[in-house]
Amino acid sequence: MAVKRDYYEVLGCSRQASPDELKKAFRKIAMESHPDRNPDDPVAAARFKEASEAYAVLSDTGRRRSYDMFGHAAVDTGGGPAVDFSDMPFADIFDTFFGGGVGSRSRRQRSDRGDDLRYDMTITFEEAFTGVEKEIDVPRLATCERCSGNGAEPGTGTETCPGCGGSGQIRRAQQSIFGSIVTQITCPTCGGAGRLLKSPCTLCRGQGRTTITRRLAVRIPAGVDTGSQIRLSGEGEAGIRGGPPGDLYVVLRVKPHPHLARRDQNVIYELRVNIVQAALGDRIEIPTLDGPVEIAIPAGTQHGQSFRLAGKGMPDVRGGRRGDQYVLVQLVVPKDLTVEQKAMLRKVGGLTGKPEKVSKGFFEKLRDAISLDG
Repeated sequence: MAVKRDYYEVLGCSRQASPDELKKAFRKIAMESHPDRNPDDPVAAARFKEASEAYAVLSDTGRRRSYDMFGHAAVDTGGGPAVDFSDMPFADIFDTFFGGGVGSRSRRQRSDRGDDLRYDMTITFEEAFTGVEKEIDVPRLATCERCSGNGAEPGTGTETCPGCGGSGQIRRAQQSIFGSIVTQITCPTCGGAGRLLKSPCTLCRGQGRTTITRRLAVRIPAGVDTGSQIRLSGEGEAGIRGGPPGDLYVVLRVKPHPHLARRDQNVIYELRVNIVQAALGDRIEIPTLDGPVEIAIPAGTQHGQSFRLAGKGMPDVRGGRRGDQYVLVQLVVPKDLTVEQKAMLRKVGGLTGKPEKVSKGFFEKLRDAISLDG
């Protein structure tokens, strides 16, 4: 049977150590050795358990006195700590050291806030470019107009909850290795309200909120894209027991354009040209966000070549500065040529059986062949 170490030695304290010194010593060991911080470390777990047992005894005035007089024999029958601290989360341990009252109150206050809502909206590519204002109908929980949100039938009022005395919380004391720990829980009788309804409101049945549909105007700025969100503060569901309302988030989806594609603030248009247009050049009308414009395709344009139209893209949603439009040339090679067309291409030449860099002379031959054919 293993011999237990002296509890004061375990904590690294003298026998004259004050309660605060004992707590400080245990806190240091707990920070270093708690299982949450040392997963799969049996040595750290054993050290933490040993320190927990030592502190459980020495933090209790009566048990410490017995231990000082008779050693381990005086406390072994006591059963060790009232709480197995190794099963308690690391954060909860230090809530005990520093107190969790303020955090608990903050959590209760946040729980009274109304829920946030989401509304999915689809707009066109053009509306994303110009910006637009839309009206939407949003069903939500709103403060009951009959009882003004207190849940009581008008003229009846409320009475103090006998379970919590009006505080909405119940205090419970529990023995732990730190001694007596007092915790607060929400009163199960009143649900934390601190009061009971004498007669529930006939409209909301005591809930203080009713479901209504409200029409809202949403201004969508120019430059938004799929996934953009617009927050309407205070337009979510009403809070509980007078708590603040939540927010409404409008999540956007932009329909694809039939001809234009978007990359951030830039717009891309794929221009399909035939071999003659690419070889001899042409002037072609293309679509842009500002309407159709005519661009010049120079002679000798290659497949995959691009042209930039500065300032013809989407506006930035914050600054308004517009991106560019890129015209990407896609060369369309005909599959079904007539006999005459094939003959004309053979006049140009180029069937050498090996790769060849297309030179300016090729386009001159093609131009001459077309002229002769005409």
